[in-house]
Amino acid sequence: MCLDSINNLPYRQIHLPFRQYSLTAFYTAMDTLDQQLIALLRTDARASVATLAHRLGVSRGTVNNRITKLEDSGTIVGYTVRLRPDIEHNEITAWMSIAVEGNQTREVIAILLGEPGIGELHDTNGRWDLLAEIRSANLADLAAVLERVRLIKGIGATETSIHLQSYK
Repeated sequence: MCLDSINNLPYRQIHLPFRQYSLTAFYTAMDTLDQQLIALLRTDARASVATLAHRLGVSRGTVNNRITKLEDSGTIVGYTVRLRPDIEHNEITAWMSIAVEGNQTREVIAILLGEPGIGELHDTNGRWDLLAEIRSANLADLAAVLERVRLIKGIGATETSIHLQSYK
């Protein structure tokens, strides 16, 4: 999805309940700009603030403030190197199949791309419209991601499977 189509999406605000057992459930409401910023950082976390600002069509100060807000709220918890999937051993991986209601696929994709817990997002055919790979440090974090995704307007149904073991 190109950035121009994301810019034309309506503002979405997600209200999340606070859970004492999971720090990742305590996120501030993210708007479209926050979601676009996260999507760009996922692609290249080393992108300069000037590059991010140019791509988003906002000032460098706005990007700096948004990144600080996302870091302070715990939405962005760090910047890291991505390893091959078979090297990451201490992470829970799950796949969420998602059915989108009506003609809301673009809006749902834009919001999901801004969800920090989603590692990859795929368009599919058949019963489910989208397949999201979810990565989390523990089950409480996984539950928080699932709850946030299920609250997104336009998602009709989901089904989640947790990865247990791979065979080669």
